[in-house]
This record gives sequence, structure tokens and C-alpha cells, in this order.
Amino acid sequence: MTAPTQEKIGPGRLVIVVGPSGAGKDTIIAGTKSACNGNSMVVFPRRVVTRPMSSAEEHDSLDEAAFDQAVKAGSFSFWWQAHGLKYGIQRSVEDDSRAGRTIVCNISRAIVVDVRARFTNVLVVVVTAPPDILAARLAGRSRGSDGKLELRIKRNDIFADFEPDLTINNAGAPENAVRLFLEAINSR
Repeated sequence: MTAPTQEKIGPGRLVIVVGPSGAGKDTIIAGTKSACNGNSMVVFPRRVVTRPMSSAEEHDSLDEAAFDQAVKAGSFSFWWQAHGLKYGIQRSVEDDSRAGRTIVCNISRAIVVDVRARFTNVLVVVVTAPPDILAARLAGRSRGSDGKLELRIKRNDIFADFEPDLTINNAGAPENAVRLFLEAINSR
């Protein structure tokens, strides 16, 4: 679900990270954010989620009613629902793109096609790992709001109808995946 727009937003690069639960998307983004510290041309907007804040994930939190109000007010550039929660990316990413910045965010596979249709320069990176690693990582999480483990693992088999620009297999050391991701961000 995206906010309506008439012309594509750009020229900045929108790097969207997608992939199955447990693949390590947030780990790769955090490592990349650290590597880009001090570079004002690369921004990492925080997601807004209808889940209480915790140390397990860096995000802003709204209750469902406040989130719905923010959607009605046009506060999000794009938003989606997954796992019984609502997620949004603030509209400020549009200004960042117009200013030529690179924007890095973790979104749902379900909205990739819509986001590509709205922004001029989109890089879609799929982060994944073998099923046994995904299952172990999900089992090790302590977020009850994530929903049932079996359903999350089963959902990992479902991919939206899009072609990624890059796929990173995050089965090894996280710094290897971060290096590959940084190379992709820095390529034009």
C-alpha cells in the first residue's frame, strides 16, 4: 500500500531490503548503517510498527488506532500489514530521494512492485539463508508478537512477483553480507 503520487520520486536511490523472516535483514542494515556513519547522503529511516519497542528491533511504535490515523493523514510514503502488525515508512523518504540521497529500508516483499512504480531509482536486495538456519534464528527470537513459528517459516516460502537486483545468502559471517550490501549501495 503506497501513497498516491503523479510522477516518480527521485533522483535518489531507494534500496529496499526484503526476504524471509530470520534471514538477518536487520543485522545487515545495522552493519551497513555503522559503516556509513557520518555519510549524510545515506539515510536509514526507522520503520513505524504497531508493536511495542524492544531491544530486538530498532523501530518507532504506534498503537493501531494511531497508525491508522497516520495513514489517513498521509504520514507514510508506503505501509503494509504482515504477521498481524502494521508497518510504515515515513513520508520524509520522498524528500531524501528528491535531495539525491540513498535511502535504505527493510520492507515487505508484498509491496515491492508498488514501490518500484513510485520511485525512479530502486535497488531491490533479497536477503535469505537456508531453511534450517532461518528456522533456528526464528526459534531463538524472543518476540511473542511475531506470531507462531510454524506460520512464519511457512510464509518464508511465499515470494511476491518481482525480480531482485541482488540476492545475498546470509548463511555465513554477517560482515561478509554487509560487505556485499555496501558494494551494492555504492555501485551506480
